[in-house]
Amino acid sequence: MRKYDEVLDAVLDDIKPDKEEKEKVNKRIHSFLEKLNKGLKDANAVLGGSGAKGTWLRGAHDADVFVQFNYEKYKGKSDELSDILEKHLNKKFDGVKRLHGSRDYFQIEKKGFVFEVVPVLKIAKAEKAVNITDVSPLHAKWVRKHKKYADDIRLMKKFCKAHRIYGAESYINGFSGYICEILVIHYKGFVNLLRAAPKWKDEEIIDTEKHYRNRLEVKMGINKSKQQGPLLLVDPVQKNRNAAAALSKENYDMFRKSAHKFLKEPDKESFEEKSIGVEELKENYHGKKVITVEASPLKGKKDVVGSKLVKVLEHIKRKMKKAGFEIIDTVWEWDGKAVFYIVLKDEKLREFEIKEGPPAKIKKHADKFKKIYEGKTFVKDGKLYAKVKRKYRKAESFLRNVLRDGYVKERVKGIRIS
Repeated sequence: MRKYDEVLDAVLDDIKPDKEEKEKVNKRIHSFLEKLNKGLKDANAVLGGSGAKGTWLRGAHDADVFVQFNYEKYKGKSDELSDILEKHLNKKFDGVKRLHGSRDYFQIEKKGFVFEVVPVLKIAKAEKAVNITDVSPLHAKWVRKHKKYADDIRLMKKFCKAHRIYGAESYINGFSGYICEILVIHYKGFVNLLRAAPKWKDEEIIDTEKHYRNRLEVKMGINKSKQQGPLLLVDPVQKNRNAAAALSKENYDMFRKSAHKFLKEPDKESFEEKSIGVEELKENYHGKKVITVEASPLKGKKDVVGSKLVKVLEHIKRKMKKAGFEIIDTVWEWDGKAVFYIVLKDEKLREFEIKEGPPAKIKKHADKFKKIYEGKTFVKDGKLYAKVKRKYRKAESFLRNVLRDGYVKERVKGIRIS
């Protein structure tokens, strides 16, 4: 037995739904679909997502449902599908929530289980899609053709979750479930994927279905705006789409690094989702100052709310760096409330800072600089500088001021240093 096999078997025992859970979930989904389909005209509701693909993890409490409308009848009424479906859902279920997307979709909670119901046009080929969501059922169909890799896909998803790089939402920019599925299938297994990842280039191209003959054709076939990321993953069912367009370089590199580390030192901890704490960060960064900021998010769609939280953190980082504070790392987590952890090189700055000015020989600009910093300027190597006393020396004092910014207050309900 290879040294990592025992670990992977143990992880799989933890994350794979057992027979009892499968039966319970399948019964719940079947009941929901039966109720939804009754009286539904010119459309049919089917299971989608990881449920349809057979790649869901133990303890999942949600399912994607696609309501496929007759293509010939509704292809010219794409914008009306959400309204048509909403009327039907409100007759069948209580508490239907409408969420905005490229085509609005719906959320229905029943006894702690959440169904996301998405209206789509029924198509056989991606080229016929009127909206990007129309293609989603084709993703499930493609993955099901490779069902022997279902457990490997589960391992990949759990691995990414544990390293905080799972999810295509804009506040994560990580590995979506579909990316995980394509990569595992492409490399014919999770371990093979881990072996390949450390060797990936900074601009890796993967074309599982061989839609293109070479790298140049791939570049010509996919929209340039979708080629900015580190991984160009040709969608197996839609050759002009980069399935990994939202993946960030940071998360791409994290996966490569984590894959190498696991193969070198296999352990179950690589699959454990842990909450981050101040003490752990202090230990990791040898006792450096860690500031904890707690934020109460606004209400709304999770992706939108999450994006606002990310913008707040980026704003804090920009302001602190501009003020002279050197940030070593930032980490954040969000479960009801958001918590930002900011790791600093130094807790306190020197009393004075040096402001750089224009060349002394450019009189107009030099005079203006001298006027602003009267009595504090000096010349060095032909350039003007000013020695200025800092308003804020302690990081926490400066940060409290930043948190009062209108920019921050517009994007969170409340925020404070804890």
